[in-house]
Amino acid sequence: MPLDQKDLPTNCGEAFCYIAKKTEMEKKDMKKRMTALLLAGLLGAGMCSGCGSQSTDAEQTGAEAEETAASDTETADTEAADAEAEDAEATDEQEAAGSEEQAAGSEAAETAQTENGAEETAAPLEDGVYEAEFSTDSSMFHVNEACDGKGTLTVENGEMTIHISLVSMRIVNLYPGTAADAEADEAGWLQPTTDEVTYSDGMTEEVYGFDVPVPALEEEFDLALLGEKGTWYDHKVSVSNPVAVDETE
Repeated sequence: MPLDQKDLPTNCGEAFCYIAKKTEMEKKDMKKRMTALLLAGLLGAGMCSGCGSQSTDAEQTGAEAEETAASDTETADTEAADAEAEDAEATDEQEAAGSEEQAAGSEAAETAQTENGAEETAAPLEDGVYEAEFSTDSSMFHVNEACDGKGTLTVENGEMTIHISLVSMRIVNLYPGTAADAEADEAGWLQPTTDEVTYSDGMTEEVYGFDVPVPALEEEFDLALLGEKGTWYDHKVSVSNPVAVDETE
């Protein structure tokens, strides 16, 4: 604070007092300035601290928001994946159930068909004499043309035997099985009978005939034959469409 002109010293004593007073005033002025600077510094530091805190809070809030959004997205993805997995599992279960039902239906149908077939096979004809068709797998082995492809089927105690007349005497034996088995089972060879057949023109001829065991109707079974040259041959035959003899007369 400057001194007025009237305050200037006029002698040494006053000069000393003047200097001391001036020094004291300068000290007070310096303290005021330092105090003002200190207050200004503190205020600036507080403002910077507040801005930094706000910035930090904003950054922290933004990070939390991003984490929350990421967590929500991950949760949504997880729920969607779980739902998709549940749908796939339900679809697999439905398909498995459908397959099981279909398999059960097929098995039931096959069982019913097998049972029906077994009943048909197991249900023998009543004891009696029938005319039945005799079919083979070869044009060289068949019943005589005079017999119209048929033989006489006899049923006794549920067991069936068909008598067939062949075209000549060149087949000397038959065997109810395979050729390989026939060679080792001579006791099982079917022996021929001598049959007389009458053709449509009235001519007659003697040929070999055989009584062949029939294991089942409408089904193929093995019947091997032995020719004049001593060789066994495998064949498949079947007996079908039996008709009681009294119905044909």
